[in-house]
Amino acid sequence: MQKITIGGNEAGQRFDKMLAKYLNKAPKSFLYKMLRKKNITLNGKKATGSEKLQSGDEVKLFLSDETIAGFKESHFQFTDEKLDILYEDENIALINKPAGMLSQKASPEDVSLVEHFITYLIQSGQLTEEAMRAFRPSVCNRLDRNTSGIVAAGKSLAGLQELSSLFKDRTIGKYYLCLVEGCVEQPSYIRGFLKKNSRTNQVQITEKDFTGSSAIETEFVPLKTGSDTTLLEVHLITGKTHQIRAHLASAGHPILGDYKYGNPKVNGICRAKYGLTHQLLHAYRITFPHLEGALSHLSGRQFTAALPQYFQKIAKDKGVF
Repeated sequence: MQKITIGGNEAGQRFDKMLAKYLNKAPKSFLYKMLRKKNITLNGKKATGSEKLQSGDEVKLFLSDETIAGFKESHFQFTDEKLDILYEDENIALINKPAGMLSQKASPEDVSLVEHFITYLIQSGQLTEEAMRAFRPSVCNRLDRNTSGIVAAGKSLAGLQELSSLFKDRTIGKYYLCLVEGCVEQPSYIRGFLKKNSRTNQVQITEKDFTGSSAIETEFVPLKTGSDTTLLEVHLITGKTHQIRAHLASAGHPILGDYKYGNPKVNGICRAKYGLTHQLLHAYRITFPHLEGALSHLSGRQFTAALPQYFQKIAKDKGVF
């Protein structure tokens, strides 16, 4: 028999969802059968699985240790990546992701920021592998693999839920820096419609709505202009796949180093001169609105991530620093 006491990260979710995470290799039919036969109980009573868990609830598994072990996933695979953590508290962390790193797995064999983050939490004593069976910390926003900058992650269930809600409701401010081709002289607010082609992993931008498209909004302000390049601050209002890259390219100002939506000739020069193999796009600042609850201490605060050295070097050479 094993006993589990529900903590803050498990509270608020359905009992059957918690069991499915804890015994993640067990068929749902097995879990419901064990509930019906009272081999799994909640606070000493028979349960259906639909109950909402509360902190302090007691779950008992009247199963052999061998059975329980057989229905649990294998041990977590640790990574050796050192993260640049800009801020953290008991609920969230803000991480400066380097270009080249996935935010989340795209396939089972991938290693992403999520795995690096969980490794950090376990090795720093903030998380145990056992606790992770009921709640798995994760990121709340995703950047393209070759876009650097701030990624927000939830360390607790409350943190993950509240952060995710802020990104979904678009109440958190997301600002990027990028180097684009051409001279941009005036701030602009542009709208359009975007549709992703899953086969090619590219998006199409149009001015008018069309079947399967989503409305997008992008705002940008030129900070400094060189002879043929402009440093832009971009406010991402909506947040669709490749939105900034494709939207700026459609407006005639592709991002330097963007081999998917950019100017092949300009990118070829950048590759030859600087060894640049990806877009110069960096999520450098986020701002929090007025907040209550678990994240109330972040109300009105903003956080920034320094530009990578290669970005600074190219910007300086282009005369925008």
